[in-house]
Amino acid sequence: QVQLVESGGGLVHPGGSLRLSCVASGFTLDYPVIGWFRQAPGKGREGVSLIGTIDGTTVYADSVKGRFTISRDDAKNTVYLQMNSLKPEDTANYYCAVGRMVVLTPSAYVYWGQGTQVTVSS
Repeated sequence: QVQLVESGGGLVHPGGSLRLSCVASGFTLDYPVIGWFRQAPGKGREGVSLIGTIDGTTVYADSVKGRFTISRDDAKNTVYLQMNSLKPEDTANYYCAVGRMVVLTPSAYVYWGQGTQVTVSS
């Protein structure tokens, strides 16, 4: 069992920045891939980025490359998503999840957090 708690969401103007945090607890060593996903109203869940906790592999969706950066702090069991140059289309509920495969496919992830809302609006 793994517990995940996201934080850091909020309302930001276009062009602004936010940093999301995902704190993990439980049997985290069984799931060495941590991903960030988002879901906008009326849309499916979309993979944003992932990081492998063994070798630090990172993957980004094309829509966020060059704007978002994923990182981790092993001492704090925390994964971050730094989001810069935010656009209105980035508005969504953002979730972190853990799994074993280095893919941005939601169905490959086993445990999920409750999400944190990001709204980009002027």
